[in-house]
Amino acid sequence: MGVKERKLMKKTLKKASADSFRSDGRTDSADFLPLEGGPARKLPEQQVLESGGTVLYIGRLPHGFYEEEIKGFFSQFGTVKRLRVARNKKTGKSKHFGFIQFESPEVAKIVAETMHNYLLAEHMLQVHVIPPENVHSKLWRGVNYRYKPVDQVQIQRKEHNKERTLEEHSKLVKGILKRDKKRRKKIEAAGIDYECPEIVGSTQPVPKKIKFN
Repeated sequence: MGVKERKLMKKTLKKASADSFRSDGRTDSADFLPLEGGPARKLPEQQVLESGGTVLYIGRLPHGFYEEEIKGFFSQFGTVKRLRVARNKKTGKSKHFGFIQFESPEVAKIVAETMHNYLLAEHMLQVHVIPPENVHSKLWRGVNYRYKPVDQVQIQRKEHNKERTLEEHSKLVKGILKRDKKRRKKIEAAGIDYECPEIVGSTQPVPKKIKFN
């Protein structure tokens, strides 16, 4: 380090030490000390900006804690404006997270601070305030809609019992015989002596229900 650099460093440290003293001779409380020595410095104060959001994200919802239970539980803090639990479109089952909106931003802030990491039915709830600019425009679309589980048994029964033409019936029987032949080969390859029963109805050219053109 040259002579000019040393003089410049001394001048800078002297100026910083003079600024750290008050008019009455006392020094301000320092937030950190420099690593290379010198006077302590105080960081500028940062003001925490209030988001003013009223929508909360609730994650890790336990099984059985759905719309009615959530509304009844969180109503103790304040008036619940809207509520939505994310559900599977096919089965209607909960995805274990949802959104809730209060009328007052102060209530939403208190709920987030109180219920975050709250143990409920062996689940640690994750509650966060969503800033207004991050709330999706389609978040509350269909909020009052209740998903109805799809009856897969009824769909398969209807598909199985539908009327078929002669070509469709032949194609169905051909596929059944092909799978049965593949199954017999696997049984023989395993060394199992088993006589597979014949498929009933494989020799019938026409099904009971058939539509004619």
